[in-house]
Amino acid sequence: MKIGIAQINTTVGDFPGNSAAILSAYHSLVAEGAELVITPELSIPGYPPLDLIFAGEFVERNLATLGEVHAFVGEVPLVVGFIDRNTTGHGKPFHNAAAFLERGKPPVIIHKRLLPTYDVFDEARYFEPGASSTPINFGGRRIGITICEDLWTPDYLPGPLYRADPPAELAAAGAEILLNLSASPFQYGKPARRLQMLDAQAKRLGIPIYYCNSVGGNDQLVFDGHSVAISGDGIRCHELAGFNEELAVMEEPSAPLLRDHRDDLRELYHALVLGLRDYFRKCGFKSAVLGLSGGIDSALTAVLAVEALGREHVTGAAMPGPYSSEGSVKDAFLLAETLGIKCLNLPIKESYEVMKRGLSKAFEGRPEDATEENLQARLRGITMMALSNKFGSLLLTTGNKSELAVGYCTLYGDMCGGLAVISDLPKTLVYALSRWINRDREIIPVSTIEKAPSAELRPDQKDQDTLPPYDELDAILSLYVEENLPVSAIVARGHDEALVRRITALIDRNEYKREQAAPGLKVTGRAFGMGRRLPLAQRYTP
Repeated sequence: MKIGIAQINTTVGDFPGNSAAILSAYHSLVAEGAELVITPELSIPGYPPLDLIFAGEFVERNLATLGEVHAFVGEVPLVVGFIDRNTTGHGKPFHNAAAFLERGKPPVIIHKRLLPTYDVFDEARYFEPGASSTPINFGGRRIGITICEDLWTPDYLPGPLYRADPPAELAAAGAEILLNLSASPFQYGKPARRLQMLDAQAKRLGIPIYYCNSVGGNDQLVFDGHSVAISGDGIRCHELAGFNEELAVMEEPSAPLLRDHRDDLRELYHALVLGLRDYFRKCGFKSAVLGLSGGIDSALTAVLAVEALGREHVTGAAMPGPYSSEGSVKDAFLLAETLGIKCLNLPIKESYEVMKRGLSKAFEGRPEDATEENLQARLRGITMMALSNKFGSLLLTTGNKSELAVGYCTLYGDMCGGLAVISDLPKTLVYALSRWINRDREIIPVSTIEKAPSAELRPDQKDQDTLPPYDELDAILSLYVEENLPVSAIVARGHDEALVRRITALIDRNEYKREQAAPGLKVTGRAFGMGRRLPLAQRYTP
């Protein structure tokens, strides 16, 4: 059977746009010879709709759109994701569902059975799980339809979460082909692990799998695509490109796919670019502004912004203060020249002195401390927000995950902005990705990458005056935040106990800052924000 895979980019709540994308893909794939077409999970309403589901007419419009799409389906069936109402009278009000649409026939409805509630997922808040899995008869074949998590094996999930095994039930019921509608978000290294899981499932069940994943950015999540067809012996036979909309008619899998070695840093780069581009496109922004300090974080953010939006839509601003080094200012303008973007020179020295004089009586008798350092950062925040307001441009914040974790950032200062592009990248990954960007030619100044990182808010300041080396900090951060290990287990991995206690205390203490931070693009196993929710008023000490 020839299966048409519609790897499309949908927008939450854009029912006309989503239905147009679905039908355009459907007609193109039918014209190419598809005998059945499959779209991603919740392709009609977009994923994830979150509490829009509870908005008065959201589900009704989703159901009406399903009917409109069905009216355009010809002889070739179309499988689409949508929100179904739970009519049983018990449980959650809705189902995460797929509809098998044929001309002249009522839809055959499949309900998602395994509902993830870990990390960024909260599907049990909205959906009631499906009760059973039964194949559909079409074209002389028995077709099993699953939705995203339904197809994942326990070996690739964070623990034994479910009792049901939908693909095994479908195989036992005689399914000869498995289809999967998915909205599986990207994280660093995940595409390779996901494909390993799908290979293993096909081999375990002895059934070909056609996997259709969503692509595009929706708020903090980025969906990478990488839809694939896998033969019943677990051999990958056809894979769509990542991070782009793509359509393909996939024959019955037979010949193995020859593919290049997967580059995790390349995929990370394209995920960040896609997430940034779609955030602007789907929120209606046309241009970006960002501060250029001459440091590696703002340099990386600028490169990503130019790639996503085009150089003509990105403006940088250098804001040298009393402790800014000549080299940093030079690096900021050198980067702007290399990228071909406008860079404004807006010193804050004069406004800083004015503010200090204005506060001198109130601060009389007290030595200078972090207050004066933060005052510089906040003056830069005011400056950047003024540019954002005046030009209607979205301000990009440039802080990384390591800084955000321990609070090495200033509220209403460098944390100002509408999107935190690299807030889920630990500093060590910032360096790795920057070096990858420079793999063929110098884009980010080498001096920016090689110099010791510094906020330059006091004389001769270095990050490592306050923080441990970033490789050590990031290792502790990964174990504590992403793996959720207790202090004792982190110490057992060879880290100094006093340092671990200090770092974990800083992480917990600065939750209030992260609560007020700009939304960031999730690219690791556990991001601050929607991926890690903790109380602010609490007294738990690990």
